[in-house]
Amino acid sequence: MQERTLQILEFDKIKKELAQHTASSLGKQKVADLVPCFDLAAVQKNQQATYEAATVLRLKGQVPLGGIRDIRPALRRAVIGSRLDVAELLDIAQTIAGGRKLKNFLEKVCAEQEALPHLEGLEQQVTPLREVEQAIRSCIDDHGDVLDSASPVLKQIRSRIRQAEQRVKRQLEQIIKSPAHQKMLQDPIVTIRQDRYCIPVKAEYRHHFGGMVHDQSASGATLFVEPEAVVSINNELREAKLQEEREIDRILTALTRQVGEVQEALAQNIQALAELDFLFAKAYYAKSIRAVQPKLNDQGYFKLVQARHPLIPAQDVVPTTFELGGGYTCMVITGPNTGGKTVTLKTLGLLTLMACAGLFIPAEEGSHVAVVSSVFADIGDEQSIEQSLSTFSSHMTNIVNILEQMDENSLLLFDELGAGTDPTEGAVLAMAILDHVHSRGARVVATTHYSELKAYAYSRPGVINASVEFDVESLQPTYRLLVGVPGRSNAFHIARRLGLREEIIETATSQISSDDRRIDHMLAELEASRKRAEQDRREAERLKQEVERLRQSLAKKEAQLEKEKERLVAEAKQQAGEKMARMLKEAEHIMDQLRQWQHQHQVVKEHQLIEAKKGLEQIKEATESRKVGITRSVVAQKRSQTFKAGDDVYVHTFGQKGQVLEKLSDQEYYVQLGIIKMKVKAGDMKKIKSKQSEQAALTRVQTKRETVSLELDIRGQTTDEAIAAVDKYLDDALLAGYQQVSIIHGKGTGQLRKGIQDFLRQHKRVKQFRLGGAGEGGSGVTVVTLK
Repeated sequence: MQERTLQILEFDKIKKELAQHTASSLGKQKVADLVPCFDLAAVQKNQQATYEAATVLRLKGQVPLGGIRDIRPALRRAVIGSRLDVAELLDIAQTIAGGRKLKNFLEKVCAEQEALPHLEGLEQQVTPLREVEQAIRSCIDDHGDVLDSASPVLKQIRSRIRQAEQRVKRQLEQIIKSPAHQKMLQDPIVTIRQDRYCIPVKAEYRHHFGGMVHDQSASGATLFVEPEAVVSINNELREAKLQEEREIDRILTALTRQVGEVQEALAQNIQALAELDFLFAKAYYAKSIRAVQPKLNDQGYFKLVQARHPLIPAQDVVPTTFELGGGYTCMVITGPNTGGKTVTLKTLGLLTLMACAGLFIPAEEGSHVAVVSSVFADIGDEQSIEQSLSTFSSHMTNIVNILEQMDENSLLLFDELGAGTDPTEGAVLAMAILDHVHSRGARVVATTHYSELKAYAYSRPGVINASVEFDVESLQPTYRLLVGVPGRSNAFHIARRLGLREEIIETATSQISSDDRRIDHMLAELEASRKRAEQDRREAERLKQEVERLRQSLAKKEAQLEKEKERLVAEAKQQAGEKMARMLKEAEHIMDQLRQWQHQHQVVKEHQLIEAKKGLEQIKEATESRKVGITRSVVAQKRSQTFKAGDDVYVHTFGQKGQVLEKLSDQEYYVQLGIIKMKVKAGDMKKIKSKQSEQAALTRVQTKRETVSLELDIRGQTTDEAIAAVDKYLDDALLAGYQQVSIIHGKGTGQLRKGIQDFLRQHKRVKQFRLGGAGEGGSGVTVVTLK
């Protein structure tokens, strides 16, 4: 791999952005050591690891990576027996704690998700080492101070120190507060010099207090004297502090020995934690640039769908769709200066390097990247064809080195191939170089201004033209790559738009050969045809989506109607059952009366039989009437439909669509079914919308949708203003038939997001809402599903 290629394609800038997402110096070192790999199996493994980290980040939102330190120098010192200081021991405890938190986090995630083998393997390499961490924490606090409780001896020594300090301070305070000593002191304070308590005495009173002088001011007027009265106490205090230092040294030595005993486990922890920090940095970086995992191959096939250069700001970059290695292995890109040719080369090269380094690429799903044997680039910053000989020599030297090192699996990128010399010689030389590379089977993309190379692609199999689009009306490039269409000269159009006299343009045009004019005319027609085809394709795709949405809406409504019909039938059956039960109960009551009369009178009288029979008949009539009512309620909708000549209908009995020709009666019609005309009952068919009415409905929906966006941006508004805007927007979205919309409120303090989500909870037409996911804006966007 040429270091020059990495610099030209700015891979080092990608690493710098990636390093910003690491949580420790361990991860930063891994990023610094990152280089592209050109082995398919290794690249697939690295991409899978990045995918697992991105999956965890997508599911959990964040990963606990805090507290990890690079403790490898401390471990090496511990192994050779050198005592570690409190800062080093505290770093070790924090790293053990950070590793344990990350291990526990990954254990839970791996238990929930099965396809995370790489992360699971790294998690298992982390040993908790709770005993070492607790031993350090029990002796050293978070500020790096050794605790009194580190040992009984240390606690006793510090108690003596505090008592001695209190005694010496009391003694000295008595001196400085005495009226007799006020004039002898420079300031009435107690201070420390050379780790001993002193008082500031004027020089002329030096012998009044006895004791020792430990320091003096710059002018010599003030002496810092340790009075004779506190010398013995200070000596006792000094001795206790020396004992404290020896005890602390003993405690730290014991902790260092304990760390040295688990040095191998700690080293393995550091190695695993460094790799985890590196993997999640790649996942965070992929999320920040909306990158996806590319599909890899070793067949030299590239297909970048809506690819974006990761170093160009998102608001400025123009996505490019690019394909190479399928039907053609060589591409020649022509077009105007500053039109995007060089950016296209760099995008292809840089995304290939990123993929081979295990990074996701900023493109859409379905993008393919070939794992090549090497990537070579000759891309200069010069954009003028009036280059010096030294520049041409420099480019040719680089090209010679590339041709010597390349093989059939290489990717070659040439910017302005053959430029910097005589145009005729440069064009011929460029074609010879492309012929050589193409014959070797390597993948090559070259940009050029030479018109001779436009014909080159037509005469060589496996070679294709491409160009960057230029808008003649606005005199601005669109930065779109047009594959299969060579760039054409726009000089005359631009000159005419800028006001050059027509006779000058005509004179220049007359000096162009007829072949060149025919080619330019053909290219103009080809470009116009391409634009019309592209416009028709977009319109057809839009109509297709609208029709599909309409079809889904109709299917949903039909299902709702069917469900409502089933509910009504069930309710009618339930009511009929309850009515029947009451009728049976009444019939049983009448039978009981007959039996009672018979028992009382031995013989039932005629008028009693007539009354009982009349009651039973009334029950029968009510039951039969109820059955008829149920039957009528089931078919009422079918029979209530009326049809007229020309109505489009669907005939259930034949499963076909037809058209009503004539009304025979309210329940029977003459219907055309294909080539057959027949009588059909009204209950066997239903009216359907005609194509004209469907088109009219579709047109209304399209008209509304053309004025209503799928997103509403309310950033910068107050909560009240935003709620009013969201309320109106939801009404418009419902009229447009949208089922899901996005509200962009930004992250900020979260107050605007909370206010909007509280409003959405109360909205009767909001089915549900959620925060945006990966690629949708995250917590800065709320995605709303409408009823």
